[in-house]
Amino acid sequence: MSLSRQTIAILGGGPGGYEAALVAVQLGAGVTVVEPGGLGGACVLTDCVPSKSLIETSNAMTLLNRSSALGIGTGGLDRFTAVNAARLYRRITDLARAQSQDISARLAAEKVRVIRAEGRLAGAGMVTAGGEQIKADTILVATGAMPRVLPGAEPDGERILTWRQLYDLTELPPDLIVVGSGVTGVEFASAYHALGSRVTLVSSRDRVLPQEDPDAANVIEDVFRHRGMAVLARSRARTVRRDRDSVTVTLTDGRTVTGSHCLLTVGMVPRTAGIGLDEAGVKLDARGFIEVDRVSRTSVPGVYAAGDCTGVGMLASVAAMQGRIAMWHTLGEAVEPLRLGHVAATIFTDPEIATVGVSQRAVDAGEVAARVGKLPLATNPRAKMAGFSDGFVKLFTSPGTGEVLGGVVVAPRASELILAVSVALEQRLTAEQLAHTFAVYPSLSGSITEAARKLMEFAPGAR
Repeated sequence: MSLSRQTIAILGGGPGGYEAALVAVQLGAGVTVVEPGGLGGACVLTDCVPSKSLIETSNAMTLLNRSSALGIGTGGLDRFTAVNAARLYRRITDLARAQSQDISARLAAEKVRVIRAEGRLAGAGMVTAGGEQIKADTILVATGAMPRVLPGAEPDGERILTWRQLYDLTELPPDLIVVGSGVTGVEFASAYHALGSRVTLVSSRDRVLPQEDPDAANVIEDVFRHRGMAVLARSRARTVRRDRDSVTVTLTDGRTVTGSHCLLTVGMVPRTAGIGLDEAGVKLDARGFIEVDRVSRTSVPGVYAAGDCTGVGMLASVAAMQGRIAMWHTLGEAVEPLRLGHVAATIFTDPEIATVGVSQRAVDAGEVAARVGKLPLATNPRAKMAGFSDGFVKLFTSPGTGEVLGGVVVAPRASELILAVSVALEQRLTAEQLAHTFAVYPSLSGSITEAARKLMEFAPGAR
């Protein structure tokens, strides 16, 4: 362990910041975290933790509404609809607050100093916060990002909303228009539709989730339409206007869509303006994100950056790893550079989409040579028992060695199932080795080993 007595100043208390702080104190550094809001940052207080809590409730509603197909009576009701919105939102905000307090307690136990104020760089090795100057050997910028706002569609926090404003509502939106069909848009569209809102999803592209695995995106869009959600493809929002208790979204082709609320999910912009980065010489890209290398260094010696403000990965797990890597590097520890190709990601729709490693897009473009094995979830006995039929398991393997290069899982709890593929990728296992691994019968994970057996015919020397 390092005996360093270096001082570290961290701007931002989200995953990139607080995880870095924990590593730094373990290595003997003195650490100050500057965070104007609660510890955990937007990830814990307004983004990941609240949204996934909402989605957990929506998943429970989906199971209840499917109960009759499993032989469970509903007392004459065809559908469970008793969602107590006030209680739901209160539970979500309480969970977020509790998680933030847990992080705060952990940092306090580790003797990390926390200043609750806005911070900015103020020259070489200097940060200012709350009227105080903090001298540091290393500065880590982990200020995150915020929802992008469309001109002509400015949120009012009541009817026109970003996802960070949803939890201030006192009711479920009766008619919700979701503008944007990327990850955030489809997650909230899926959740609110399951909770009982009538949802219209406005997608500017040919299909939802245009940057994701096309087979997975097609499954989700088919599920949405089958369940009664209105999906408007090739439809771009021009303006959003509120008229008392309703909103009207005007599309670029002149059509209009009216609802009770509009949720804007049109991307993120970094929180990098006004914190002294330009003055310090920290290089930003054309969109305002901080440019970093694979060990989180910026263009200025002694200044590192992690998390959404870098535009790298835009996942809490990536932010946390960037922060850890920055501390290991600056404090002289052995460090392996960030490998985005090994990062697992999940889209928390119903069913979930989880991916790791190479993509179908890269295979189709000829960037990666790979064999593809795909197995529909409908053939899995556990899925049949639970009444699931939408989804699949897909594996990519090297045509030369049979090594697992990545995979896609579309299934309930795909976020848990993808770990098997991640381990295979990290440990350079072959399809044959994965196929020879015992899976519980019956289980959804059995489809992963079965997909691997399907690929064994392509393995070198296969008979």
